[in-house]
Amino acid sequence: MKDGFLINPTVVDARTEITTELLSKEGLVVTFTDDAGEDQQESLKQRAFEKRFFADATNQLFCKTFLENALRDPISGEIGKSIIFAVSQNHAAKLSQILNQMADRMFPGKYQSDFAVQVTSQIPDAQQFTINFSNNNLLGSANFLPAYKTSKARVCVTVGMMTTGYDCPDILNLGLFRPIFSPTDFIQIKGRGTRRHNFFELFFDDSLKDGVLPPQKSAFKLFDFFANCEYFEEEFNYDEVLKLPRRKSGGEGPEPPPPPAAYEHLGTDIIRTMDEEVIGIEGMKIDRMFFERFEDTVRENPEIVAAVESGQWDRVIDYVNREVFDKPEEYYNLDKLRKAAAVDRRLTLREILEKIFGLIPSFKSKDELLEEEFAKFVADAKPGEAEAIPAIKTYFKAYLTSGLIREIIDRRQFTDLATNPVFSSRDFRAVPEKYRTLVPEYVKDYVSLNQFAA
Repeated sequence: MKDGFLINPTVVDARTEITTELLSKEGLVVTFTDDAGEDQQESLKQRAFEKRFFADATNQLFCKTFLENALRDPISGEIGKSIIFAVSQNHAAKLSQILNQMADRMFPGKYQSDFAVQVTSQIPDAQQFTINFSNNNLLGSANFLPAYKTSKARVCVTVGMMTTGYDCPDILNLGLFRPIFSPTDFIQIKGRGTRRHNFFELFFDDSLKDGVLPPQKSAFKLFDFFANCEYFEEEFNYDEVLKLPRRKSGGEGPEPPPPPAAYEHLGTDIIRTMDEEVIGIEGMKIDRMFFERFEDTVRENPEIVAAVESGQWDRVIDYVNREVFDKPEEYYNLDKLRKAAAVDRRLTLREILEKIFGLIPSFKSKDELLEEEFAKFVADAKPGEAEAIPAIKTYFKAYLTSGLIREIIDRRQFTDLATNPVFSSRDFRAVPEKYRTLVPEYVKDYVSLNQFAA
């Protein structure tokens, strides 16, 4: 964030009458009649939402608030591409239906139940949906401007499919329509919006560019309907030592209790409070805590400092792996550090240590590394066909980042490109023939593929 490579969110903290009660210490007190005909009272907390407590009015209010306040696409003016995180697959289906109904009223004639799409494991081709959304062709594209390639579907409603390792830099809105209690889940979800993006990349009418708002993505909104940001900023105990549950002895044990009864709220709901806060370059507490503690640990270790100063990287990396990682105090490991860094590729331990000791200014994104590698290839190959360089670059990047593309090219199964959404037969035909062989040979000889994995 400080170096300008990523963006912190603008948090929209919106609480309804019902969610305010669910979030309170007392919870939302509901009255119901039990099986014996007796009147009973129960206090429900936020964990019960869409699991035991159902309120159609609240879901309607979430969607209305989101659509009225979401950031718009700077080129077309439509709702910016968005991901909404639901409690369950049923909840995702409800939200998708509500959003499509509201979008039909907001944008008459523009959408036919394809504004919002449920992307969960029970949906056929859901994984392909995530790819198409990133490639700006989910259920079509160019719905407002023919010269602008952006996904017709504007909102993906998911539960967990798009939380980790999903790269879609033109996301402008994230919706937390559920409570979150895992810091790992929270930081991964928030990370989906942090990538920068130039919206002119897919706008192909130069005559209209002067009238467009600034095309560089400089902000994204995080809609938080369950005070998740407040929880991880003020309440979550980052220093708690978790105890492993005791292993049960033999035997099946008693029958589990029956699931508690569901409660459906049939009344209305209103927004009680809504505040917007732009998160500064210092970031949220959850961003700072884990990585900063690791930084302090290695900076304070004289053996690590001495080895770094003398450039003995094999010694540094071996020492960190043996003496710092997976110790009971903090349980640092490379995977956790990669997640905390929130970079869209697989960082090496050396890169992390170089950043900590000020030897590199920031972590490069996947696209920055791809551009660097392609520049090296151009300097080495010196292609004379200047007009073909964009096609060669597309081929170079696809071969580097997609295992499926590499397999198709290496096995010469070129007909499989006809249905490939990442790199098509048309893209392949645009590459001059000699580079179809030269690019794979160069990559195999000079480029490490591991660094481009998510």
